[in-house]
Amino acid sequence: MKEQLIKAKAYDLGFDLCGIAAAKKLHNAETALIKWCNEGMHDNVNYFIRDTEKRSNPQILFPAAKSVIVTGLNYFTRNRQKNADAPLISMYALGKDYHNVVIGKLNELLAYIKSIIPNAEGKAYCDNAPVMEKSWAVEAGIGWQGKHSIIINENIGSFFFIGILLLNIELDYDKPVLDEKCGNCNACIDNCPTGAINSDRTIDARKCIANLTIESKGELPEHIIPLMDRRVYGCDICQEVCPWNKKANEHKIPEFVISDELANMSNEAWLNLDKKQFEKLFSESSVRRVKFDRFKKNIENLLTLSEKI
Repeated sequence: MKEQLIKAKAYDLGFDLCGIAAAKKLHNAETALIKWCNEGMHDNVNYFIRDTEKRSNPQILFPAAKSVIVTGLNYFTRNRQKNADAPLISMYALGKDYHNVVIGKLNELLAYIKSIIPNAEGKAYCDNAPVMEKSWAVEAGIGWQGKHSIIINENIGSFFFIGILLLNIELDYDKPVLDEKCGNCNACIDNCPTGAINSDRTIDARKCIANLTIESKGELPEHIIPLMDRRVYGCDICQEVCPWNKKANEHKIPEFVISDELANMSNEAWLNLDKKQFEKLFSESSVRRVKFDRFKKNIENLLTLSEKI
């Protein structure tokens, strides 16, 4: 009964998915992560190789953890940038910072759980701590890991943020997703312009546009720039071509709606973007994760290239 109440509250808060798993060490996920890093697939993003034990074991992060509540929050939208030639921002970053939105909702969920289970304690996470969100999504039954490495849910597709709530109480648990439903489809692999998607459902970050425009500390490789299709922050190509996203529904989260200013920016406005405008435009956005100089360099690389073509 507690589980039904918790899920009902999660949906009431706006979450589209909610599943529950037992807190335990994810041995297979840890082994896969170490192998991936040892092969250099993490590029120079060194936080992946740190704290692998903590990443795979939620009871190190939160010693009292007995249950893991996993939520999904849809962010798909057709209301994007209007200028067909403008530098592109990944769909997840068009509105306000998802970290704050998801964690805020998770904390509201935690407060509710405490109101019905007085001894309950917990911690909320969304891509802000060493937590294996994708593995927990599979464990909690909300989806399978697609060939592009992103979690897919058969009802809402893959355009959703994963939230994690660790709890100190035992609950009834959902069944893990054991069967993937990608079948023989290789659309994500075939359409990745840089060949970044490996055959084992992992990504070679050294080739991934999302990593190269956000996480990577080095210069954009010259041979990659012509393949980026105007993308200066993140990349959605592998999700856009996925058949499971053909019927994706518009999100219902006001915080994720793109601002008119961002939606209508011209190429000239992008090229003339200065630090003050950058900070104003992205003050509440996850785009501020990259520094202005790096972001502006991404824009200049693409617009200079387009002028040469």
